[in-house]
Amino acid sequence: MAPDASGRRRRSRFSPLTRQVFLYLFCLIPAVSDIAQGMANRLGPNPVSACLHDFGLWAFRFLLLSLAVSPLRRFAKLDLTVYRRPLGLLAFTYAALHVVFYAGVARHFDLHVLWKDFTTRPFLTFGLLTFLILLVLAMTSTRKAIMALGRRWARLHKLVYIAMILACIHYALSFKTWHTEPFIYAAIAAGLLALRLVPKQGKRVVGE
Repeated sequence: MAPDASGRRRRSRFSPLTRQVFLYLFCLIPAVSDIAQGMANRLGPNPVSACLHDFGLWAFRFLLLSLAVSPLRRFAKLDLTVYRRPLGLLAFTYAALHVVFYAGVARHFDLHVLWKDFTTRPFLTFGLLTFLILLVLAMTSTRKAIMALGRRWARLHKLVYIAMILACIHYALSFKTWHTEPFIYAAIAAGLLALRLVPKQGKRVVGE
């Protein structure tokens, strides 16, 4: 009985919640590193702009990773469902940092400047809409919210697909000159969304 008990203790040492928390905290390292380097003047001549770009890019990456969980489970038989929630929360966290650094650090919460930006730079509208959707999804990602919403929870969280499309537009329009990187990310996003349209194979009828 002793070996079985120790085996159970070893397995319980890394519960799903523990793994989720560890993944979330570990993936905050890029944010902490950027802020630390920015404060030490090691991010080039414009550290705020560098942080803005990095935070937005990491938000995009984690959003892509959260959308990759279902296709990986279906087509590659790799079940990473336990990590989908922290990946989604990481996408929201980095998106929030992106927004806070833009509105607070870059624009000092100056409403006049912010209004002028939004009326002259359309890509900001797509970014704000993406953030608002991620905010709603993050607020309803708890077990209590899932139980309260019931079947409506699944329908609500399909908004993540719209957030992905809006993020692609935001990223592509944020550059004043031609860049291939936004289109590479958009192609990956399109592929992940297209995989969800592949019809599931029905059960084979005996004798066919």
